[in-house]
Amino acid sequence: MLAFPAAVRIYVAVQPVDMRKQFNGLWSAVAEQLEEDPRSGAVFCFINKDRTRLKMLYWDGTGVWVLAKRLEKGRFSWPTPSEARQKLSLAPEALALLVGGVELKQGSLKAWYER
Repeated sequence: MLAFPAAVRIYVAVQPVDMRKQFNGLWSAVAEQLEEDPRSGAVFCFINKDRTRLKMLYWDGTGVWVLAKRLEKGRFSWPTPSEARQKLSLAPEALALLVGGVELKQGSLKAWYER
């Protein structure tokens, strides 16, 4: 299970991003699309258009981390885009649930997660 300290801020980009982006491309997306400072110590989460791949960008003070997850089947339950917002702020516990297969609106597990 993925866990971050409670003090870490987590931002979820609601617009899909090209998953070919790596360190520099995600860094630019944080600065330009989300209008945040990538060096802030926050975790920035991105999803692809099909909602099957997830990447996170995190600056730990000494360097940049890129974490990635690809689902073997199913899709992530992801917040829908809105004209009014480019990003959402989540608690670390909510991110763990989202990445772990829980639909945040309904609180139920997605079929791909059930064993």
